[in-house]
Amino acid sequence: MNAAVAQARAAGLSIIDLSIGSSDQPPPEVALEALRRATRDPQSSRYPLFSDTAPLRHSAARYMARRFGVALDPETQMLPLIGAQEGLAHLLLATTDPGDTLLLPDPCYPPYFGAAAVAGLKVHTLPLRPEHGFLPVLADVPASLRPRALLLNYPNNPTSAVASLDFFRATAAWCRARGTLLIHDHPYAELSYAGSGPDVAPSALQAGTEGVVELHSLSKSHHMGGYRVGFAVGDAGAVAALARVKGAIDFHPWLGIQAAAAAALETVPAGLEVFQARRDALLPALHAHGWQAEWPQASMYVWAQPPGLQDSVAYALRAARETGVALAPGRAFGGLGEGYVRFALVQPPELLLEAVRRLAGMGLKV
Repeated sequence: MNAAVAQARAAGLSIIDLSIGSSDQPPPEVALEALRRATRDPQSSRYPLFSDTAPLRHSAARYMARRFGVALDPETQMLPLIGAQEGLAHLLLATTDPGDTLLLPDPCYPPYFGAAAVAGLKVHTLPLRPEHGFLPVLADVPASLRPRALLLNYPNNPTSAVASLDFFRATAAWCRARGTLLIHDHPYAELSYAGSGPDVAPSALQAGTEGVVELHSLSKSHHMGGYRVGFAVGDAGAVAALARVKGAIDFHPWLGIQAAAAAALETVPAGLEVFQARRDALLPALHAHGWQAEWPQASMYVWAQPPGLQDSVAYALRAARETGVALAPGRAFGGLGEGYVRFALVQPPELLLEAVRRLAGMGLKV
């Protein structure tokens, strides 16, 4: 894709990059001010110890209580992360052994495959199909399988599907009955077009903390992707295991970033209306050209099917080369992603409409 975009740029095409879900909105001003203060504090440049993470842990605990009604102990059930992607990789190392089985959705966020490979895990995929609302059907998991962990992500990347609290309750009970750790990656909690509240984009921890770990990131909710900061919350034993692994491998985020994150978590997240306006511009344009795409209920993505698409990678490469529009091919998210491409709502409405116009002029020949 990088080479295809470079070809388009060399040919004089303007690039409309819709391939990566990196928010273009500003972080909260209070977070930026906290960061500015830290740059003037010489003490902020020392190695951060666990005790130094208390302000962020307590802010995260208040956020979880306020947003989801979940009470957590900041000392034993909360750990800062250098981004949720780092947290997941280390969590799998901390809570599984090589050769264990990980239940992984198909399609899913591509780094999940890498984290499983680094931990030496066997992957058993769970199909996410539109007829089931892109939710896994756990009844289809073979009874003989004893998975060590199940990894889920709702609101979902790439499908934008959402899961109910009833779904999490049933899933948590299923996992506890099998001794399976439920890991829920929850970066899009604040990007729900149905509003906010404990029943909208719920936390898996609302089904109880025993055997459940949830990963949060400020990348999408507070537009701080480059800061690489998040937190793991939930089962105290799993959080302690993660802390031991991280203690052997890395320190905590820079104190200035921790201060910025703690300040951001005390604010009401902003920017949802921007992504909703982009969604509302893109979907009718796609439908007018014969694309199939459900109206996203959450997240910053549109999971779409061009008519007759057979090879999503070839299509995305040709689109980038010939039109300058960069999309994420569905096959990058797993075998069941074939036939789809993913739009990230990271450009203003006029550029989204221009992208559709260019793609419509290209057709489907690959």
